[in-house]
Amino acid sequence: MVNEVSNNAALETATFGSGCFWCTEAIFLNVDGVKKVVSGYMGGKVKNPTYKEVCSGLTGHAEVIQLTYDPAVVTYEELLEIFWQTHDPTTLNRQGADEGTQYRSVVFYHNDEQKRLAEFYKKKLDEAKAFDGPIVTEITKVSDFYKAEDYHQNYYNLNSNAPYCSFVIQPKLQKFKKVFKEKLKKEI
Repeated sequence: MVNEVSNNAALETATFGSGCFWCTEAIFLNVDGVKKVVSGYMGGKVKNPTYKEVCSGLTGHAEVIQLTYDPAVVTYEELLEIFWQTHDPTTLNRQGADEGTQYRSVVFYHNDEQKRLAEFYKKKLDEAKAFDGPIVTEITKVSDFYKAEDYHQNYYNLNSNAPYCSFVIQPKLQKFKKVFKEKLKKEI
């Protein structure tokens, strides 16, 4: 799958952090209605951070994906559902073996409706005890987005044989495709 965007004026933007952006990007690139996914950094205090700086944990940035989507095909609620179910939102500053504030679970909302929906679903999931512990996902107003270096873009599709891709991303992607098969892009 490739990152594509049309000239459709009805497209909207969503930004999520759920650990390593390579995993998150690989999942959302497969969602029908998602037109473009860009890996990057948000939520920190350093302008134009590098991957190395973000990995130090000293910039305050989270690894995020910023996606452009067609709400007539996939709703923000559906994107939130995929977000909540494809990472562990109960671990503070960690996803699997990846540890540090850059791997925190976070929804960066772009408008009041996204904020309302994210807060509503977080509360609903907590009340339903959908996870083994309380959800620690931050819900924060969008801030400056810094695109990650080119070698991070479309990472899984370009490096699927790399050990991290084979052992970490591929199993997550296979699970996602089984659980959310009705939301997958149709093969042409």
